[in-house]
Amino acid sequence: MAVQARIIKNLLFIRPSGSDTRTLHSLREVGRKDQERALAAALTDSLWLAGQEVSATVTLVTKDYCITPHLDYKLDNFTEKLQLFRFEQKEDLMIFIVEHIHCFTEDSSHGVILFLYSLICSRTIERLQEDLDSSSAHLLNLNLGNFVCRQALINLLLTGRARPHVFNGTLYRDKDDSPLDRPLQGVLNRSDIGYLHWSREEMEHSTLLQVGSRLKTPLFPVWLVSVNGSCSVLFSLKLSLLSDWRMEHLFNLYYYNGQSSQTHTCTLTIDTHSHHWEAMSSDTDAERKFPSLEMTIRTKWAGAAINWNGTAPFY
Repeated sequence: MAVQARIIKNLLFIRPSGSDTRTLHSLREVGRKDQERALAAALTDSLWLAGQEVSATVTLVTKDYCITPHLDYKLDNFTEKLQLFRFEQKEDLMIFIVEHIHCFTEDSSHGVILFLYSLICSRTIERLQEDLDSSSAHLLNLNLGNFVCRQALINLLLTGRARPHVFNGTLYRDKDDSPLDRPLQGVLNRSDIGYLHWSREEMEHSTLLQVGSRLKTPLFPVWLVSVNGSCSVLFSLKLSLLSDWRMEHLFNLYYYNGQSSQTHTCTLTIDTHSHHWEAMSSDTDAERKFPSLEMTIRTKWAGAAINWNGTAPFY
């Protein structure tokens, strides 16, 4: 979904068009070639950020072994067949991915795994070790037989750095803490794609992550949204939403969850001047009465009234 968010960013705000008017209809009319190019641009942006906008590496699978297995290495019939392609110009990286986009999209291409390897190689193991702190040493977590992205990997996708926390900057420990404990690593800069997070379970246990302003206010009005552990995308058609406070009085957000069950556009109207929700929130159980997606949106626009415009509320 992080890749989907950047695809939407590129189609709405980067792709040249004959009109300054951005509409949902323009997204529906995107042809196959433009779709592939938008995907290539999304992958390029992510890898280039991971390489600190200096270089990036793409990993592709070959038919033959590219490394010599040894006694300490457990064969998986995949990793040992990876070939690395390094680029020091973003334009060259983009051209290469466009030419090899089928390696990420064809059936049985292992595209997601290749992208993950490319992210890690672009960031480099040394930088990843610097990004992580004593609270997290892994990018993936094995849960009930499935691998789940940890926050460090989500941040790597969004910001180019695998820092494990969502607050702004770096949090230094008290002097009484163990000297082995490194400072807690948060987000250093605004990213092109934002991030919002809400979990009913975390709220009930008073452990809800507090996302900092650098992730809440990205460069483009597109957010990766984590709702009860499931990722989706929120976006606006108006770039000025992030630069003109008057645009935040009444505006639309569009929601996309990537599931086949979502068969039509979900348009949410956000009203930040209405006191309707604030009046109802005096009830201690108010948070149980509202859809989780609404609660997620209110982590950025506190107290906003949200109209689903005829769509049955979900999440």
